[in-house]
Amino acid sequence: MASATGRRHGAVALAVVAAAGLTVPGASADDGVSTGGGVVHLANVPKPEALDGSPNSDLAFTGDYPIGGNYDGFVIYDVADPADPTIVSEVVCPGGQGDVSVSGDLLYFSVDYPRANDECGAPSVPATDPSGFEGLRIFDISDKANPQYVSAVRTDCGSHTLTLVPGDAEREYVYVSSYSPSASFPNCQPPHDKIGIIEVPLDAPSEASLVNEPVLFPDGGHRTTTGCHDITVFPSKDIAAGACMGDGIIMDISDPVDPVVTELVQDENFAFWHSATFTNDARTVLFTDELGGGGGAICTEEIGPERGANAIYALDETADGGHSLEFASYFKIDRHQGDQVCVAHNGSLIPVPGQDFFVQSWYQGGVSIIDFNDLSNPREIGYFDPDDRIDPDIDNGSTWSAYYYNGHVYSSDMRRGLDVLKLTDPRFEGAESVVLDEFNPQSQPELPNG
Repeated sequence: MASATGRRHGAVALAVVAAAGLTVPGASADDGVSTGGGVVHLANVPKPEALDGSPNSDLAFTGDYPIGGNYDGFVIYDVADPADPTIVSEVVCPGGQGDVSVSGDLLYFSVDYPRANDECGAPSVPATDPSGFEGLRIFDISDKANPQYVSAVRTDCGSHTLTLVPGDAEREYVYVSSYSPSASFPNCQPPHDKIGIIEVPLDAPSEASLVNEPVLFPDGGHRTTTGCHDITVFPSKDIAAGACMGDGIIMDISDPVDPVVTELVQDENFAFWHSATFTNDARTVLFTDELGGGGGAICTEEIGPERGANAIYALDETADGGHSLEFASYFKIDRHQGDQVCVAHNGSLIPVPGQDFFVQSWYQGGVSIIDFNDLSNPREIGYFDPDDRIDPDIDNGSTWSAYYYNGHVYSSDMRRGLDVLKLTDPRFEGAESVVLDEFNPQSQPELPNG
């Protein structure tokens, strides 16, 4: 069983570049970016030089600050004026993946590429090295211009993604998802049909530790399932949805340390169950399929509309307290992308009270705005597509995640940096009234008037 490092990292080789006051000019709607459906491109913040050599990954939000993960660290942005964002600081701490979640003054960061130890400056090592470190890093971001490394927790197979799960006044939890075990990897042995659960004492985060590794697939699951890619929790309803390679699952998380699988579905058209999102009433779940692993040209007429797509399921409670999932439809963008990398990826609800709209990244397919109020007939009603086929002078986009937060859409682009979008379609007017203090897309808040 892995354990916490249990110490402060006062002398850790943490490179923090303060950048307060760095103003990035906003990009206009005629900057060569293709948009439709009332989507306006307000601004682009290029990747800072310190992190420019590695791709950006996921986003988390606190107050006026989006925090963007990167395979080599993370960036804290200030979007008090969304049309004129600034970079507050950038942290260099390589480890691969760089998924992030934020909780108060704490930032959680996924490490998925083995390092010689848990220090920020540690060199990479092969997965066959038994002393290699992978897992979770914890940072104190109370001073946004000067984040501090607090501690690290080792987990089997590292942390490909992470999910914040609220606890009580004294503690919270982080679910760690990972996969791809091998008999030759001493810290990542098959069948790896489990997740890691880390407990974080809020008054002593340096004492965070692994407290459980529940096996989710005691009967083996789908033949391709060797772990989970991502888990989304809905804490107010005590449920979670897991995208676990070959399986989509629903879990009861009323005891967050001991989640129980209550439903499991498989789909012959799904190659890689990647992520999940609940509607606000928790009566629908949207799963994504990352066919090609994020490296394939999937948005083509030849591959068709049912592979590398979203699958929408109606979710119901059963008489015995469990859950059932009933397939309703697929959705895939029909803006065919030729040989560009394009497949369903990360997104979130647009919080229009009582309505079901979704904003989603499609790598080089850009950002899509989806209406799925009719579960049987989801459709794209807007998009943002930074594409060098439109303008050869523009940096071609490859958006990893796109999330709606406090009136705007923020897109983490692996190449371009951070893009800020405004939705002007009157169907979204009610969303601006929903203001959150904090937002982790894999830990869904229950929104008002849902």
